[in-house]
Amino acid sequence: MPLEAPLPDLEERVRTLNHRYRHHSATSVLEHALSDPQVGTTALVSSFGAESIILLHMVARVDRTTPVVFLDTQMLFAETLDYQRAVSAKLGLTDLRVIHPDAEQLFHRDPDNILHLADTDACCALRKVEPLGAATGGFDAWITGRKRFQGGKRVELNFFEVDRHQIKVNPLAHWAPQDVQDYMINNRLPRHPLVTRGFPSIGCAPCTSAVNPGEDPRAGRWRDAEKVECGIHFENGKMQRVALSPGQGD
Repeated sequence: MPLEAPLPDLEERVRTLNHRYRHHSATSVLEHALSDPQVGTTALVSSFGAESIILLHMVARVDRTTPVVFLDTQMLFAETLDYQRAVSAKLGLTDLRVIHPDAEQLFHRDPDNILHLADTDACCALRKVEPLGAATGGFDAWITGRKRFQGGKRVELNFFEVDRHQIKVNPLAHWAPQDVQDYMINNRLPRHPLVTRGFPSIGCAPCTSAVNPGEDPRAGRWRDAEKVECGIHFENGKMQRVALSPGQGD
């Protein structure tokens, strides 16, 4: 079934929002995203990965009751699950929604948990794209941590964009790599334990490996494959498979 084309009204709202908040800071954009009726009901989708704590911390300061969607693919590192629990408690998040792939679909399509060895796209669809789509479908908008410095199509990233029938909010779109580090240091935020072990970008355990000095930070994601995105980010109805530049986080 073809993906729905963005509605004109949605496109107009996004243009208005980008114009209205074009000179605002990341925190200000986030605050308005959670309160502006032009955005609507909004959730933060977080992987609790290498840089996720920045937006989680911002959300906790603005409104701890904001829905936070965390997708447990059931193939995550144990360290990620421990980090998720510790960070959620530290920040006092009150509406954390931990979701999982559909058990019946897992039984029929990946009963032995080896689908990733044969078809990584099919595995990501089953364990990430489908459950996340179901979890966010009731919201008008959702917040991401994507940034322009990550390269590819993201170099033109705006604070607000159309993603099929929803608005995607990118408060950190204009941040530089140093902004990321400064925020974490200045706010004394705990880092994901795998970062110090050579994992600057963290996904599912079977498809994530450590990165060597000098490699692209996402080199450990689906190593030696053309795949660079799990499929949750779309632009004009097409999944983005972009080559990312150094400095990529989650």
